[in-house]
Amino acid sequence: MHLPTAPAPTFLPDLRYRKPQARMFGSRRTGGGWLLPLGWSQMAMWPWLGCAGNEGTDDVRRALNSRRGTGSGPQEPPSSPDDDLPFYHVPVLLKEVIHFLRPGPGGLFFDATLGGGGHSEALLQAGASVVAMDQDPVAIAHASTRLRAHAERFSVLRGNFRHFEEVLGEIGVKQFDGILADIGVSSKQLDDVSKGFSFMHDGPLDLRMDPDGPQTAADLVNTLSEEDLVRIFFEYGEEPKARRIARGIVQARAGKSIRTTLELAQIIEKASPRTGKRHPATLVFQALRIAVNDELGALQDFLKVAPKWLKAGGRLALISFHSLEDRIVKRSFQHYATANLDRPEWPAPRPNPDFCLHLLTRKPVEATPEETQQNPRARSARLRVAERLPIPS
Repeated sequence: MHLPTAPAPTFLPDLRYRKPQARMFGSRRTGGGWLLPLGWSQMAMWPWLGCAGNEGTDDVRRALNSRRGTGSGPQEPPSSPDDDLPFYHVPVLLKEVIHFLRPGPGGLFFDATLGGGGHSEALLQAGASVVAMDQDPVAIAHASTRLRAHAERFSVLRGNFRHFEEVLGEIGVKQFDGILADIGVSSKQLDDVSKGFSFMHDGPLDLRMDPDGPQTAADLVNTLSEEDLVRIFFEYGEEPKARRIARGIVQARAGKSIRTTLELAQIIEKASPRTGKRHPATLVFQALRIAVNDELGALQDFLKVAPKWLKAGGRLALISFHSLEDRIVKRSFQHYATANLDRPEWPAPRPNPDFCLHLLTRKPVEATPEETQQNPRARSARLRVAERLPIPS
């Protein structure tokens, strides 16, 4: 089946990552992460892959064993100075996700955005096996420790979820019973001063989810033209005062480079004084984070291929946190769920070659008042779910 290239909004800038490598944690060769190309060596640590009805399981395992290195057994995540600290992450819409994905013994699920591991933990507690992915090594370390009791049914790799099929496809893993992507920023990342996601405390103007990413927010703020800054602030942050703020940044950086979160927040507040409860820098920081991490481009790439990784009856669940993300998910799901396409220039509707999903949520599922009271960051969460239709033989 040909899967669609989701129509890209015209405003997406060309700020994409270089293709990253994945890290397998625990090698003693470098004392931290063992840098490997995407592929066999990483997956060889997962002897249970194929347990959910993937075809050719024995062939896959023989291939893995033939490419196994000198190490043996699953690898432990690297230690870090704050390993004893909890990775405080409250998974949003957890009951709703479990309701729709229906995990159980023998099921194989892909958690494309591991974060603190809350969603993966619930899937594992239901008896399923989970392959997870995250680009933040700190998140991987903490979640791996948290989920150690489920090590026989849990494996994790490092990388951006837009590249997941390049790893899994190489070893013969074919389909999942369910796929989940929670594309919000975790509480840990928002509160981590060293990453600069929040301007409530002073920190480096970074905003990278992947610490090895090629560009920081400081790079964009100090090098992009005023017009490019306007475009990012308006289209990624929907900031109505984008031009005034961009002009203020360009004027300020003429004197010296802008390097910290508080520096930038003060420049923004001077250019656009506060008029309500929300700090005037809020939408600008959102826009910069999206641009630095190419979040919308990664989401589009993921949605282009995710449906073909589902078994018939398998379910794809996406949690988004702002209108730009939700719009992309909605349009992509609608395209996959449309049996016939029609255009004004066509004499009659034509079958949609990409038709493969059935929508389970016509409108996004939102957090209950009880959840938002306990976790205020859940108030903007939106869950959409679709089910894979029978696959033609």
